[in-house]
Amino acid sequence: MLGVPVLVGSCAYTIAEAFAWRGSLEDQPKSARRFYAVVAVAMGVCLLLDVVGTNAVAMLFWSAVVNGVLAPPLIVLVLLLTSDRAVMGTRTNPPLLRWVGWITAVTMAVAAVAMIVTALF
Repeated sequence: MLGVPVLVGSCAYTIAEAFAWRGSLEDQPKSARRFYAVVAVAMGVCLLLDVVGTNAVAMLFWSAVVNGVLAPPLIVLVLLLTSDRAVMGTRTNPPLLRWVGWITAVTMAVAAVAMIVTALF
């Protein structure tokens, strides 16, 4: 339960930033209505999950599993974007960082596939 305010706040900040909304906990609710609406909805969902009796530790475990599976394609996307001169101009990744990025993406992809295979068989 101690983590709920942190998760709700980070959720609200992420959504506000993604949609370019004004939003901060320092703002008054009048000036950041959508931000505080996200806070209220997220708190409501957390309360509902608690009332229903879901296992918070299991939810954290499965969210980590989903993050591990989604990380390799996101790393590849970031590598492609940061290596493109049309996107980054003169600030593209140096070759060493590109190699490290690709090795990381491949390693994480292999780990995700191994996890899925061991879970199925």
